[in-house]
Amino acid sequence: MKYSLKQISVFDAIASEQSVSAAARKLSMTQSAVSMSLSQLESLLGRPLFTRQGNRLVLSHWGHWLRPRARKLLQDAKQIELGLHDQHLLSGKLGLGVSQTVAEHIMPNLIASLDQHFPELRLSLTVENSDQVIQGLLSHDYDLGIIEGRCDDSRMNYLPWIEDRLVVVASPHHAYCSQAEVTPIHLQQAQWVMREHGAGTRRVFNAAIHGVIDKVNVWKEYSQTNVLKALVKRGGYLSALPWLDVEKEVTAGELVVLATPSLKLERRLGFVWRQDAPDNPLRDVVVNEAKRLAR
Repeated sequence: MKYSLKQISVFDAIASEQSVSAAARKLSMTQSAVSMSLSQLESLLGRPLFTRQGNRLVLSHWGHWLRPRARKLLQDAKQIELGLHDQHLLSGKLGLGVSQTVAEHIMPNLIASLDQHFPELRLSLTVENSDQVIQGLLSHDYDLGIIEGRCDDSRMNYLPWIEDRLVVVASPHHAYCSQAEVTPIHLQQAQWVMREHGAGTRRVFNAAIHGVIDKVNVWKEYSQTNVLKALVKRGGYLSALPWLDVEKEVTAGELVVLATPSLKLERRLGFVWRQDAPDNPLRDVVVNEAKRLAR
């Protein structure tokens, strides 16, 4: 092996910062040392790893190929270091990708509890939809994910966590609010505003209508739940959203939950991580503390 972990670390820092000077600050190195390290790595590999776009350095085709492999190599090296120093097993940084509902309603209490019991654990938290979380895990951007709904990707470990459900909501002034039961025909005739494809909420809804409704009229899609709630409150739309996200508005009378017995909208929130990921005591700490809080 001709390249060094230091060169791989420099490459990863430049890829993150898109700048040699910013990477130098991040690594506490001189700018010339960072430039030399990158030049040596590109020379050893025989490929340019970045291209310049204005003031930014962006990954080349070969850089994109190398990035997830470099991150895995650095993560494995960190695990070796931790494994040889038992006293540090419960300290360090864990990259966590979570879905929107989890980030807003569940993570604050979990992070507070982890901070109390494991003060040396530092979480790097990114909020994305469930499909993006899985892609981030595969690209080695995260060590652990929490998603909405199932994960059938054979490259992932999936551990169910807590039960959750979606509800179909409307404005109190919507015509369907006067009905004791909203039928599949009514649901098919309605205009909907929904989460985007790839969101766990949307995946659960699509599974629920399969075989019940031929097609729903999705008028608009947004990744922000607050936007969907505002559209429903002010317009004639329906939406299917997590109960945790609409509980306050329903209690305040701003939204109404429609009776839709034909739809099975229960779901689970669960943990995901790569099948090929090494044992990680920090990941185990987060999972075990989350399961303890759920009890």
